[in-house]
Amino acid sequence: MSAPKLSTLIPVYTTRGDAEAFIVYPYLYNRTGDWIGFITPKKEVYSVMGYYVGTLTNDPRIVRKRATSTLRPRLKPPPKPQKVYPPATVPLGPMMGDLSLSLVDVLMDEPERLHPVDSGEQRQDMD
Repeated sequence: MSAPKLSTLIPVYTTRGDAEAFIVYPYLYNRTGDWIGFITPKKEVYSVMGYYVGTLTNDPRIVRKRATSTLRPRLKPPPKPQKVYPPATVPLGPMMGDLSLSLVDVLMDEPERLHPVDSGEQRQDMD
């Protein structure tokens, strides 16, 4: 299987306009090309461990509600994809509107929710 074409990489921005992640649908990668999550057809973002992280907006950025009383079920992640190699330069992000106080920019304020398989608090312990 060949590496995804760079033209298929969609940058995901923070509210500041920094590209901190990339989409090669349905996979989500960090700036170094490591797999950090996946996206459902309803634009819901999940971590590599299958935990709900937030929603992909049209900006595009990943947001979540600060407080929620409903927990989303853990999903089975798709098979681990190969690493991608993001470009060294990325187009400038669009002008982002401010988020309401009830929303959090996940990539800017809670990046620990999206981590590679081999790191993070929810990783599997080694025997």
